[in-house]
Amino acid sequence: MPLAWITGFILAMLPFHAFLTVWLSSGLGHYTLLRLWKEFLITILLIGAVYLLVKNRPLFKVMAGSWLFRLMGLYALLLLLSGGLAYFGNSVAGKALAYGELLDLRFLVFFCIVWVIAANSPVLYQNWRRLLLLPSLIVIIFGLVQYWLLPYDFLRHFGYGPNTISPYETINHNLKYLRIESTLRGANPLGAYLLLIVTALTTLIVRAKARRVSKSIFLAAALVALTLTFSRSAWLGTLLSVGVVLWLSLKSDQARRTSLIVAGLVIFTAAIVGIGLRQNTRLQDAVLHTDNQSTAQASSNQGHSVAFKSGVSDIVHRPWGDGVGTAGPASVYNKQPARIAENYYLQIGQEAGLVGMGLFIAINVMVGWQLYKKRGDSLAVVLLASLVGLGFVNLLSHAWADDTLAYIWWGLAGICLAPAILTGRPKAKYGKTENIA
Repeated sequence: MPLAWITGFILAMLPFHAFLTVWLSSGLGHYTLLRLWKEFLITILLIGAVYLLVKNRPLFKVMAGSWLFRLMGLYALLLLLSGGLAYFGNSVAGKALAYGELLDLRFLVFFCIVWVIAANSPVLYQNWRRLLLLPSLIVIIFGLVQYWLLPYDFLRHFGYGPNTISPYETINHNLKYLRIESTLRGANPLGAYLLLIVTALTTLIVRAKARRVSKSIFLAAALVALTLTFSRSAWLGTLLSVGVVLWLSLKSDQARRTSLIVAGLVIFTAAIVGIGLRQNTRLQDAVLHTDNQSTAQASSNQGHSVAFKSGVSDIVHRPWGDGVGTAGPASVYNKQPARIAENYYLQIGQEAGLVGMGLFIAINVMVGWQLYKKRGDSLAVVLLASLVGLGFVNLLSHAWADDTLAYIWWGLAGICLAPAILTGRPKAKYGKTENIA
């Protein structure tokens, strides 16, 4: 099915999207236009998905009767309305509004499109491991080579710079502590992406007997790359994700109680060690991101704190929101100073108010519940566990604003939650795992 193959192409190419668009634009120009290659393809997919819905009446009835899609429709309507009111009230620039609507809605639209396509073709479900893991292997290898073998500013030879993406990242402007970004937009987006990869590999190792050695080596490399991003939110999010995977793999209540005790002891021990080493220079740099010898005027911790307090204050004083495009990455295109809360949920609250934030959280909860009901399927476990981890990451960053991560995760969710009865693909039984090669 052509639509399925186009979808697969998008998912496979997304991890290289940032690198390729910067490189091509260095010779061809039109950086912004090149960045929209996937949106052009998704527009084609949208037309195809609408045709499939018109043609397949049972599928249309399933979608129309789903509260998940109703919530998504209501959320989209609210964002469009709030953005329109802000624009006509001269609170947001046209470019900021357009970019804000794109950032906030594109991955949910992609989810709906992929859901329809996957319900009509088993190709995507049958190949989700290849689509997710094969590109990630290249990303991981390049990231490790970038850290140990290449010059720190190697990427500037491919057009990276002040007008595109920084060719390197450091902790508090200290070149002794470089952070790898590989082919993604930065160290934090790479960390969030690797959270998904580590979760997938852990799930496959736990739930499958075949090729465990090669998967374990793959997992070790992914963990090293994740460590070298120095993304603390991704580290903690990965621990949460892996914890969910291991929890779901336990078969008895006794095992679950024991795991909770062990987890508590590990957390307590880590806290004691952290307190004991709080004056250690390496700990300050790598984990706490604080260094008295740094040339940075303010540490990243201070930046997070100020941004969080500012975002909360905005919502408290304007609980109805200021309109799409007035906060988050899109707000840089306004005449007023950008408002970056460094928290995706607060961003939605700043834009669409408490109602918008509540709707978005409800969508996430409902997707998580649907995945939990399908936990006999390995893909559902990967997505459920990573949703928990990425939910935490989005408390400390705008992770869903990163096109690579957002499109891949929500695209896979569309594949996983597509109704299997319409394609004849195998349906995992409740509480049991399917055979994985």
